[in-house]
Amino acid sequence: MTRPHRIVFANEKGGTGKSTTAVHVAVALAYRGAKVAAIDLDHRQRTLFRYLENRAETAARRGIDLPTAQFEVFEGGSTEELEALTATIGEGCDFVVFDTPGRDDPLARHSATEADTLVTPLNDSFVDFDLIGQVDAETFKVRKLSFYAELIWEARIKRSRTQLEQGRREMDWIVVRNRTGHVEARNMARIEQALRELSKRVGFRVASGLSERVIYRELFPSGLTLLDKGHLGELGTSHLVARQELRSLVAALNLPAAAHREAELALA
Repeated sequence: MTRPHRIVFANEKGGTGKSTTAVHVAVALAYRGAKVAAIDLDHRQRTLFRYLENRAETAARRGIDLPTAQFEVFEGGSTEELEALTATIGEGCDFVVFDTPGRDDPLARHSATEADTLVTPLNDSFVDFDLIGQVDAETFKVRKLSFYAELIWEARIKRSRTQLEQGRREMDWIVVRNRTGHVEARNMARIEQALRELSKRVGFRVASGLSERVIYRELFPSGLTLLDKGHLGELGTSHLVARQELRSLVAALNLPAAAHREAELALA
């Protein structure tokens, strides 16, 4: 049986919109008609788990059907236990979404190296850029790869050697630029140049992400997302702009379609 496509949201720095993006992508796939499972690897924060738990409670309270994912928090300590949970919750699924902690963590590293699609959200700043590469203070040229970028680079090389034997696709790594609207224009151009240079060396793609955070924080208690058009009430301009950003991001991830589920993604 073909294993589910693994989408891993990973960044060793917190506060980058990782969990919010993970939830919205999982729900977007559910709206598409895919069967989705989600595993929260941050057993302390549990942001993804709590968001989807709130979503289930809202659906039950209102008596409505909200496309969603099966979800669990991983509280074990070994990669073997994690793979066992992934096999159990992912059985019969098209996608398994992993939300990793915003810190260096061996299980997060394992998940990242096993990803089919690796998504690394970054706030548009050189503080966050430092996760994947270091730049010269004067020229802003990339001086060296970070440990994290080297880890993913090596994992992709290892994957390329075995993917034909195991029938696995090449890892697609996407760096997602969040909060670009909050960055001064000259600094934004420098970050864009550094990302372009590094992407050629390491092989990731760059996508625009989410510029506004307040909207998503407001939705968290109900577990609703910007995709739940009929349940959000009157939407302001900022909500509509954020929904368009989300639509563009999901398209940019270029995820495979579920083979037996052809419904269109309900993002309009």
